[in-house]
Amino acid sequence: MSYNKHLIILMVFLAGACNPKKEKELPKVQAQTTYAHEERLIEAQELLDLEEGAVKIIDFRKPEAFASGHIKGALNLGRGHIEDRISYPYRGMKAKKKTVENLLSDLGIGNEDTLIVYDDSGATGAARFWWVLKTYGFDAVRILNGGLKAWTDAGGALSTEGTQATATSQFNFPENGSAELWVGKDEMLQLVSAKGNEIIVDARSPKEHAGMGGPTGSKPNNIPGSINIEWREAIDSEDIGKFKPYKELERIYAKMGAGKEDPIVVYCQSGVRSAHTTFVLTQLLGYKNVRNYDGSWAEWSYLNNLTSKERGVQTLKK
Repeated sequence: MSYNKHLIILMVFLAGACNPKKEKELPKVQAQTTYAHEERLIEAQELLDLEEGAVKIIDFRKPEAFASGHIKGALNLGRGHIEDRISYPYRGMKAKKKTVENLLSDLGIGNEDTLIVYDDSGATGAARFWWVLKTYGFDAVRILNGGLKAWTDAGGALSTEGTQATATSQFNFPENGSAELWVGKDEMLQLVSAKGNEIIVDARSPKEHAGMGGPTGSKPNNIPGSINIEWREAIDSEDIGKFKPYKELERIYAKMGAGKEDPIVVYCQSGVRSAHTTFVLTQLLGYKNVRNYDGSWAEWSYLNNLTSKERGVQTLKK
């Protein structure tokens, strides 16, 4: 072989070594960073930018807090307005469908309205309001992220004037409602005794879960098999009570060991903090099969303080 041919072969070899063939790059999968249903929240600045009267605003705080300063035009509601205080020997159960329909009608709220709800307790009350309406089939509720403090921090003004409904309306929930976020005592008793694959989350404080604090109840102070993830972990308590970012929430609730399709039941003392966790799991993280135990520990401890015979003749209404 001639010298020139050797030189050509060497040059071709060196060119290949210096410019190796690139492997086909696989498309990068970007991790989710936004909430599953961002439309369920509204930021203070967004609310400030809305035209007056575009939405109905619900101040979900005690009357004295409302009187000391609220968003102009807000209507004041509290836990008692959406609670059934007649049908049960314990507190906390959601009000009946007709009661809530009458309440919203008296406030001049129509089926076409979008409701913005806020509180000053990390969105626990707001989430309970959202949950009650959602279980009856009304979905047009948004929570003000960060509550009243977020509003004032964004430059929103407060009013001390009372707000009266301009006119009554005829509010009606859908006939069949929507019970996918609700679970009652009968099914809770069954699923706990059956030890099925449901993941039960206690949204109360660690002390309450361990039976060392909180409202009175029989010990041990937790539903058998439940894991404790306090509702408070989902908000930025060092800031103004806003919900933590998606990735942080994912990390917190990874402790459940649940996939997005797995059945999850949440409870607390009376269904308020667990409504908050239900909101976080379904609306912010996108879990598909989450239910809030309405009676929660108030009902569970009451039932377990009864004898077997007494439990058998109970006629408590759902």
